[in-house]
Amino acid sequence: MLTLAKSTSLQAMGVLCLLAAASAHATVVEVRTALGNVQINLFDEETPETVENFLDYVNSGAYANTVVHRLEPGFVAQSGGFVYNGMFPLDSVPTGTPVINEPTLSNVRGTIAMAKLASSPDSATSQWFINLSDNSANLDVQNGGFTVFGQVLGNGMEVFDAIEALPRFDLGGAASSIPLRDYTSTDASNEVEITGDNLVIITDIVVTDSATVTNPDIVPVENTLLDAGSPNVPGSNNNSSGGGSLGFFLLSLALVCRCVKFKR
Repeated sequence: MLTLAKSTSLQAMGVLCLLAAASAHATVVEVRTALGNVQINLFDEETPETVENFLDYVNSGAYANTVVHRLEPGFVAQSGGFVYNGMFPLDSVPTGTPVINEPTLSNVRGTIAMAKLASSPDSATSQWFINLSDNSANLDVQNGGFTVFGQVLGNGMEVFDAIEALPRFDLGGAASSIPLRDYTSTDASNEVEITGDNLVIITDIVVTDSATVTNPDIVPVENTLLDAGSPNVPGSNNNSSGGGSLGFFLLSLALVCRCVKFKR
């Protein structure tokens, strides 16, 4: 009996260690904009491919001097696709291989998600957007579901709310709904030149915390609207969509309880 007690105690300790190791890897990045800086917690564990793809662009410096080129008030603010290099037209961000769609989490207000081509679920590259409102009813199901891979921290949405309040102008192409600062419809009528000072420029996106942490204040909202059998939902066949950590936790907890019971 003594041997069994030691064995089960060691098992319990081992499982608890596994639980500690299973805490979400929550990389934090800082989006530095002309209107203020925003910290975003990335969901490394829930959307690993998307986070890796995003961090590849971050670490390469690809997002330096990118522009918020699309604003749809009450909907999204989009960036990551075009760079301002001191002149117009804007330059495109060089992109790599598209990333697989991981629509496990919901497009609620304050989340960051990947933009992609219409009717092409696995086409996301560098462009991303912030959900300015709860867009789950639409974006959780449209085009295979849009991949949410992080959440704005603290009062960061105040920055995007300020961006949302800016007037929009049609500069053609991808900038047909671009927000501009200190620029009015009268300026547009008088053909006043638009400069970098008028753009909402993201000077850079940098990693501020790459440690493995568990933030109790952040509870990702699962996407429950997609068909459970959809091929675009990772883990849909085993009902683990967006909940791998929770499933592992419950299984491990059961093992711990079982070990304690055997100890008696």
